[in-house]
Amino acid sequence: MPRFALKIEYDGAPFAGWQAQADRPSVQGAVEAALARLDPGFAAGARIAAAGRTDAGVHATGQVAHADLVRDWDPFRLREALNWHLKPAPVAVLAAARVAGDFHARFSATERRYLFRLLVRRAPATHDRGLVWQVLNPLDLAAMRAGAAHLVGRHDFTTFRSSICQAQSPVKTLDQVDIEEIALPHGREYRFTLRARSFLHNQVRSIVGTLERVGAGAWPPERVAKVLAARDRAACGPVCPPQGLYLTGVGYPQDPFSPEG
Repeated sequence: MPRFALKIEYDGAPFAGWQAQADRPSVQGAVEAALARLDPGFAAGARIAAAGRTDAGVHATGQVAHADLVRDWDPFRLREALNWHLKPAPVAVLAAARVAGDFHARFSATERRYLFRLLVRRAPATHDRGLVWQVLNPLDLAAMRAGAAHLVGRHDFTTFRSSICQAQSPVKTLDQVDIEEIALPHGREYRFTLRARSFLHNQVRSIVGTLERVGAGAWPPERVAKVLAARDRAACGPVCPPQGLYLTGVGYPQDPFSPEG
């Protein structure tokens, strides 16, 4: 059966997360329902696999999944057909590519990239409502960057791990935590970019929630090192809400969507 990789974008607001659930809408369920209209294997109950199982309300601009199909589609036509059948769900297939049979969207991945958008302004968000986490009071960019520096590298991230996380080990290598400040007409947006081979459940939201406390002046930057070393979930800052979080990309030894891939 030919295997295809799919690059997928979605607004997570109407979904209970990526993973298919029997009684709640999911992104996986939406894509599989579209595939069922095109392929007899999915009409019979075949499943897709994704690089990351995003939580309820979390968005994606670069999720990757793979599907084994009965028909050997032209990738362009597969993308167009899927997007037709995905309407009106806020899900789009950005690219489709034929891949080798040993390609796996999750296990072949060498890195995941996330973006978190934090809006600071007094007036409520309108156009970005549901797409950012909004706070009202100013934040100190330099302090947040100083706090974030303590997290880069290989650490035991138990403090920043959900109590229901199923990962075998809390030890992860965080390759990048960058924070960009964008001036807006009536406020500021802070964009947190995080990159690692893999993340623990709620790790990104826990890190951003902790750094927001630093930016607000409630915590000094050096406290981030102390809470990391504590290896205690109770030491963590608040877990920020999901609507500001985006899975923006997945890295592979060879990009399946490039001409060379």
